[in-house]
Amino acid sequence: MKKRRILAAVLSVVFVLQAFSLHAYALSDEELPAPSACLMEAETGKVLYEKASHDQRPCASVTKVMTLLLVMEALDDGKIHLDDQVTASEHAASMGGSDIWLKEGETMSVDDMLKATVIASANDAAVALAEFVAGSEDAFLAQMNEKAKALGMNDTTFKNCNGLDEDGHVTSAYDVAVMSRELMKHQKIFDYTGTWMDSLRDGKTQLVNTNKLLKSYKGITGLKTGTTSKAGSCISATAMRDGMHLIAVVLGASNTKDRFNSAATLLNYGFANWSLSALEVPEEAYQPLEIQNGMENEVPVTIANPGSALVSKGKGEEVQSTVSYDEFLEVPIQKGQQVGEITYSIGDETVGSVPILAAKDIEKAELMPVFHLLLQNLFSFSDK
Repeated sequence: MKKRRILAAVLSVVFVLQAFSLHAYALSDEELPAPSACLMEAETGKVLYEKASHDQRPCASVTKVMTLLLVMEALDDGKIHLDDQVTASEHAASMGGSDIWLKEGETMSVDDMLKATVIASANDAAVALAEFVAGSEDAFLAQMNEKAKALGMNDTTFKNCNGLDEDGHVTSAYDVAVMSRELMKHQKIFDYTGTWMDSLRDGKTQLVNTNKLLKSYKGITGLKTGTTSKAGSCISATAMRDGMHLIAVVLGASNTKDRFNSAATLLNYGFANWSLSALEVPEEAYQPLEIQNGMENEVPVTIANPGSALVSKGKGEEVQSTVSYDEFLEVPIQKGQQVGEITYSIGDETVGSVPILAAKDIEKAELMPVFHLLLQNLFSFSDK
């Protein structure tokens, strides 16, 4: 019994040392076998690690992140619904690679097509959804590239909606992280990306998620895998711990083991070294701002929730806030106009900011309006 207690104590010390070692750990490119990678924090969009992150490469079925983003937007906009029935075209049914063997004319709900696209990475289901949303894959493809441009995905050109190898169909690890972050804003997607097993056709077709990290990585939430001969093994892996959501993108790994190991290494590095710290608005920032030459002497302000700041682990309590106002503020002032700013910092490093906005319109003081206002106040006083 005594030996067991000693062993337990030794192991506890080892675990503590490992934790401190991991916290101070700097990830080197040599430790990541994949040729291209990117680690991004989802709330702030800050890149925590990158390796050839802007190299243009094929990404196989990780392409479906953009396909799913457009489908989720169509759902949110009410253009389509989960119980709508989707009919597979000849074109959709002709897809090769991973699929659910759709037959021309076969119908499934949008919900089931999403299950197939996300869980089984079905190429035929992805095309069927694209055609249902836009009328044709070509029309949907135009929307994909338009969305990529709007998101600033400058390394990306889509040639299809499912990721099958095609000349000129390229993206980058950074761009994949960007579109993954956008998809994650649609919480419904995690109902699919977090599902390990499901079925279609009244249980006749079994679906098993291609993301094996769902069975091995703590906090994993998704997102999409992909493999082709040109792209190699790819993944956009998302995981959440202690309220922080990370996106680990790996492109071009030589095998599935390296793909999953690289993604886990990236996520471990992120969780070990960073955390989110909630930012608070100081009371002084809510005070009305005094102004001159206006119809009123002060303008009330409004401040949005500043959210959180991404900080090095253990540095959250060191965040300081500074309130500043526009020194050259002139009337008239419009509601919603920025009149100041709250800046959050740790030492000399700025970690966040939020604007202070005017809560109402303030007109410039003119002679006649001021005269009428004086008369109104005079009569109001005499009535009393």
